[in-house]
Amino acid sequence: MKTNRRLEQANDNAAAFWLAQARTHGWRSHVRPGLTAVRCARTPDDSQRFVVTRPYVEPADVEKQLAELLDAWETVCFTLEDPYGGLDLTRFGAARLPIMPVMVREPGPVEGAPAGLPATVRAHGGGTLTIDEALDGDTFALVERIIVDGFPLPARQPWTRGDALPTRLLREPGCRAWAGRLDGAPAGACLTFDDGSATGVYWVATLPDQRGQGVAGALLRTALAHAHPDRPATLVATAAGEPVYRRLGFTAQAPTCWWSRTSSSR
Repeated sequence: MKTNRRLEQANDNAAAFWLAQARTHGWRSHVRPGLTAVRCARTPDDSQRFVVTRPYVEPADVEKQLAELLDAWETVCFTLEDPYGGLDLTRFGAARLPIMPVMVREPGPVEGAPAGLPATVRAHGGGTLTIDEALDGDTFALVERIIVDGFPLPARQPWTRGDALPTRLLREPGCRAWAGRLDGAPAGACLTFDDGSATGVYWVATLPDQRGQGVAGALLRTALAHAHPDRPATLVATAAGEPVYRRLGFTAQAPTCWWSRTSSSR
């Protein structure tokens, strides 16, 4: 299969981001050519993560590797990201999630981004949006809470400080966090992860009662402008987020297929 340099950069960034989380939490991980695996182990039924990073000729080879890891790790739940779309994991009891695009923004200035931090912009409803980088434990805990409740992450609800995103994740090279407040109240958050080749954007979240105010766009403009604008930026877009990302200059590289197995479908 042909390779797409930008797509592979996005895959590698996602894999590196999950490996950073593995180091932070003390989880086991396994890296094989074309496949990165992380054994998330907060609870026995926590969802393991698998990222396919390179094209494969024989889907059966990837599925064999997956089967070996699922058996070795006694996996109940898992999520696998397949940006090449050739796998069929129904025999593992997994269901295919809605197709999402892997998107990339080429390096360059971010139009409309404020020059300094904290950044202050006008919200769509007329309020004041303030975007800043989370540099201390309390602000990072705010980022974590917004992501858990706004993304949302149901498995981590109710929010417990440090359960999803321990503060020490900020000490991982390349990991940065961004918080948005609307008239002083928590509104949105996201993470960026720079691996030296690309900057990945993760968990862009807006709290339900703050949506429609331009929070996500303001967060992204600020983060992209201050987190290595000289590198390509990568992300996987939900249907709700894709229009925002396109306005910021992201373009789709490939559709990615995510497979998920929950405890009820084991």
